[in-house]
Amino acid sequence: MSSESSIHTRLQHLGMAPCDAQHPVAPVGLPAVRTSTVKFNTVEDLEDTYKRKSRGERLVTYGRMGMETHAALEDIFCALEGGRRAFLASSGLGAISMTLLSLLSAGDHLLAADCVYGPVGHLADTVLRRLDIDATFTSAKDPQALEQHLKPNTKILYVEAPGSLLMQMLDMPALAEFARRHELILVTDNTWGSGYAYRPLALGADVSIVAGTKYVAGHSDLMLGAVIAKDPALIKTIDTNQYAMGFSISADDAWLAIRGVRTLPVRMEQHARNALAVCQWLARQAAVKKIFHPAWRDDAGHQLWKRDCTGSNGLLSVALDMSKEQVRTFVNALELFGIGYSWGGYESLVQWVDSGSLRSHAYFDAHARENVQVVRLHIGLESVDDIIADLHQALQKAGALS
Repeated sequence: MSSESSIHTRLQHLGMAPCDAQHPVAPVGLPAVRTSTVKFNTVEDLEDTYKRKSRGERLVTYGRMGMETHAALEDIFCALEGGRRAFLASSGLGAISMTLLSLLSAGDHLLAADCVYGPVGHLADTVLRRLDIDATFTSAKDPQALEQHLKPNTKILYVEAPGSLLMQMLDMPALAEFARRHELILVTDNTWGSGYAYRPLALGADVSIVAGTKYVAGHSDLMLGAVIAKDPALIKTIDTNQYAMGFSISADDAWLAIRGVRTLPVRMEQHARNALAVCQWLARQAAVKKIFHPAWRDDAGHQLWKRDCTGSNGLLSVALDMSKEQVRTFVNALELFGIGYSWGGYESLVQWVDSGSLRSHAYFDAHARENVQVVRLHIGLESVDDIIADLHQALQKAGALS
């Protein structure tokens, strides 16, 4: 397989076991290689392994670092994101923690977009603060406006694009230029794009983080995080700290993620088609005041999405002109949508977004009224006609149907 093959083709062949005279195709061809201890035949073999590791080869001396199954999944993340090395963690938040604890030291300052995943704020207020690492969360819509929040000790610019909850698009090339000018490390959460619909490393980011729990795995049956980088110095630093902090995932979860990624292109494209059809229907409903979905033509970030993204997915949020009681009725009346915080699996999900979690989002103040209720929908792989029918009956029961 050529390295120039499309990502659609490469995802079907990466991580396959070497071919013998006969070999299985399904489900992934590569077994879940589990071990705790790695044995060596001689002391010389062990010494040679350490020498080769010191030169940058991915070799294993203990099971925690993962065997062939882990290496195959790391290669897949590198192919998706356009990176040179990937590091695995047991969740998306674990991958975020690995990155920030690897690249920040006591006395450093973290400058973060106000639209990032909520638990990053909790991480900053607890662990980072205890380690004497300061953090500022602010709008990253205008990179020049970030200047006022820079400090002499600012080390990382941390963003998420599209942003959490409201899917705010950011100008990644402009943020990358800002970071380079101020000698900052640009770290971004790319769970939304997962390397298929968006590739921030190609747009200038230094580190990309993906919650593989979501679209990479695609079946809501595992937790997984990945950190992907290109720069050798950053790779060495993260590698050292991953080992020091003991981050690891099971071979079975790695195996399941490899299985799931085979269908990533067709799943994401169907999610995206379904989501746009739902947007078109929602736009005709009087109770819907704003749709947050960058692939939707009326989204504030649509032009950035058209410029920088190669696809979309099933995630969208809706600002509803409804009372809290009506929204509660609407959410409870949905039959195909389960109430849940995650997304990226095959199923439709709904989350009634706590208004308190949006107060820190400058983007929300600019694009929605204070008294609206926000509901986040993950549009799954069910028939889109059935999804729309479910939304219709739920709005009807809430007394909010056009």
